[in-house]
Amino acid sequence: MKIALLGLGTVGRGVVEVINENKESIAKRAGQEVEIKYILDIRDFEGDPISTLVVKDFEIIVSDEEVEIVVEAMGGVEPAYTFAKASLSKGKSFVTSNKELVALHGAELLETARKNKVNFLFEASVGGGIPIIRPLNQSLTADEIYEITGILNGTTNFILTQMKEKGSAFEEVLKEAQALGYAEKNPEADVEGHDACRKIAILSSLAFGEHVNYQDIPTEGITKVTKEDMFYAESMGYVIKLLATCQKQDDSIFARVSPMLIPLTHPLAMVNDVFNAIFVKGNVIGEVMFYGRGAGKLPTASAVVADVVDAAKHKGTNIISFWNREKIELKDKGQVKATYFVRLEKNAESIAQRVKEVFGEVEEVKPLEGEYAFITQTETEIHFAQRLERVSDFKVISKIRIEK
Repeated sequence: MKIALLGLGTVGRGVVEVINENKESIAKRAGQEVEIKYILDIRDFEGDPISTLVVKDFEIIVSDEEVEIVVEAMGGVEPAYTFAKASLSKGKSFVTSNKELVALHGAELLETARKNKVNFLFEASVGGGIPIIRPLNQSLTADEIYEITGILNGTTNFILTQMKEKGSAFEEVLKEAQALGYAEKNPEADVEGHDACRKIAILSSLAFGEHVNYQDIPTEGITKVTKEDMFYAESMGYVIKLLATCQKQDDSIFARVSPMLIPLTHPLAMVNDVFNAIFVKGNVIGEVMFYGRGAGKLPTASAVVADVVDAAKHKGTNIISFWNREKIELKDKGQVKATYFVRLEKNAESIAQRVKEVFGEVEEVKPLEGEYAFITQTETEIHFAQRLERVSDFKVISKIRIEK
């Protein structure tokens, strides 16, 4: 089985390493030997043993009938989308770890694969080495999934863990994460929640069978979380995690990415550092959780090669995937119900009475000096926002949703 690899960055190198290291076991599982015939890259690799495989023109790959599987490890939407469409249309299966590509064009590319009796596989696009796409497509198909909630970004989870354990500020821990290689020089995609947003859009689309546009998902990052928030969380028996979730609520579906206070008893509470976890609730299976390293060269490459093996085993047949192009209209974010932990600047002794007049019964939290802190009742986001506006003469220090 001849394959072509697009891109020789971190993940691409990992794919080469996994195929070479586990050649025999991969051949047994695929039913034939898997061999890399081409590697597409614009760079030269003089002195590298794989330099003889490197080509710079994609047409060489797509026009070669010997190549049956194309593996994309470049990242970005273009030219990855163009290469994916061309490969599938030519009867070649396409394997990718590219969450941007899958979130934007997944439904369309799955349809193109079906028409051409090949496969579009993307296990590594969510959770790196954690198997989740395959279970959603195969193992959990008898269930009505009503919630998927996950810690889907290792960088933010590392930052929040270090803030909790060291009592450090966000900016300080971010620099540490960058020094360790966990965060990019420009960390916006991670810390503002965009990476987790694309991943939950993919999982939502698979769970509910129709397209969830990641641009419709309300998304908040962790840049406003402070060490004082961490102190409060610990005192209340909670931890703060960046959660990406999609849920059925009142006969509609909503999705969101935001920092959440979760109780220590929650299965995701003990998921720390760069680890990821995905928590799935179904009406038959109940609750299941998938846990592991969500990124990194070898975990991601392992998931990519597993898809290559799957494509090889299903040559000439399409693996059914329940994700069509019809768009899901998500529940209006203002109508989603939530509970909040709120910190206000205490600039008047009457603040407690005022909060109770506006919010009704609240749970007061022992405050830091100069603050008033409380937990609201569960209500719609729009009603919470309206109440908060009515106490606008008190400065809002922070507000974080609570997972009850």
